[in-house]
Amino acid sequence: MATEGWQHARDGVVQLWQRFRPEAAQTVADELEETRTVALAVQETGVSVVERALQEEWARQITDLLVSYPNAEGGVRELLAGWSLSDQRTAQGSVHLEAHGTGSARIYQAGRDQHITER
Repeated sequence: MATEGWQHARDGVVQLWQRFRPEAAQTVADELEETRTVALAVQETGVSVVERALQEEWARQITDLLVSYPNAEGGVRELLAGWSLSDQRTAQGSVHLEAHGTGSARIYQAGRDQHITER
């Protein structure tokens, strides 16, 4: 949500609402900005359950739009087709990782995001 792709995705969702529920388009734009603010704050804490809840909420809102306006399906498909992995930022350069452990040491290395859940 911190990438340039965010603005493209936000604009696409707002355009859908402008087409099918113009009276709610500004509210949706405001809610998306609030969602982004929360998601960015949560991203730093690593609380993935909140991120999932935000995703589920927007999936529900888009589903509600489709239930009320089945002819919105084409617009939703276009929007989703525009969201691809190529929109994500890619790392430039190279990464060299080296670790040495002894005994019962645990070593965690990552060239990018790493999420570890130990129980």
